[in-house]
Amino acid sequence: MDLASIQRVAGDSGGIVYLMAVMLLVGLTVIIERSYYFWKINTQGQHVMMALEGSETLDQGLLDKLGGGFAHTPHCKVVKTALDHNLNHDFDRISDKLDESIMREAPSIDRFLWILDTIVTMAPLLGLLGTIIGMFNAFQVLGTAGGEPTKITGGVAEALIATASGLFIAIIGLFFFNALNNRVRIIMHQLETIKKMLLNRMYHHYPDMVTERAINERVTLKGV
Repeated sequence: MDLASIQRVAGDSGGIVYLMAVMLLVGLTVIIERSYYFWKINTQGQHVMMALEGSETLDQGLLDKLGGGFAHTPHCKVVKTALDHNLNHDFDRISDKLDESIMREAPSIDRFLWILDTIVTMAPLLGLLGTIIGMFNAFQVLGTAGGEPTKITGGVAEALIATASGLFIAIIGLFFFNALNNRVRIIMHQLETIKKMLLNRMYHHYPDMVTERAINERVTLKGV
């Protein structure tokens, strides 16, 4: 199909084919951007988990290393929450604070996926609309003087290109939408795992903090 044929089909569909071409470009952009982003933060999340696995306890040096090495990532934000928490006060609240940090990062992880979801739903509908408009134009041959009924066959065939294009875009979009959603699930699982790893390693500090707190309270009471 040459350029002139494509322009004719796009014109017969009322410009729907041009709109679907834009949707395909936007969908591919989202797919490429999210795929790279998920690959990057998934790799960094694995490095954070490996670093935590190599430590039985959680000290300030390890937190500083993790926080500085993976800046501006969801995993870093969760680690930074543990880094900023004062272990000498409200130790039992650290779990809630880590949950809060994970919930704050969730919208940035699945960002732009709604665009791909919309394209998957809208592309077949737009393709069907383009086909209907194209068939209207094809059947107008019967209403013109000297029109050849054989042209209807070719017009209907060209009109179906819009539906085929819409289904093609939807199939590609649906495949990558499900794949990217699976990556979101994996990354969220990483964040939950990092949270548990941080809590397990911070728990070793808890008895010492309780003892230190009790000693400070006794000193305060004696001073009174």
